[in-house]
Amino acid sequence: MTAKLIKGTEIREVILEEVKSGVEQIKEKHGVVPGLVTILVGENPASISYVTLKIKTAERLGFKEIQDSQPEDISEADLLALVDK
Repeated sequence: MTAKLIKGTEIREVILEEVKSGVEQIKEKHGVVPGLVTILVGENPASISYVTLKIKTAERLGFKEIQDSQPEDISEADLLALVDK
């Protein structure tokens, strides 16, 4: 059996195009825009970078995007209330 090189970047692009097409179909068929809400707690640089990438990808795919930054000392109850919202 010969090894097959799997190019993750190419596969990612194919998947993202499929999702983008699905988003467009939802918009046309149902008149709604799918969305992504991110809640960032604190200012960890790695978390900021991760969330920023998710936001850019969501926007590229046509999602409505809402990003909510919260202080590091947010209480668990307040954070859970925000998630429920």
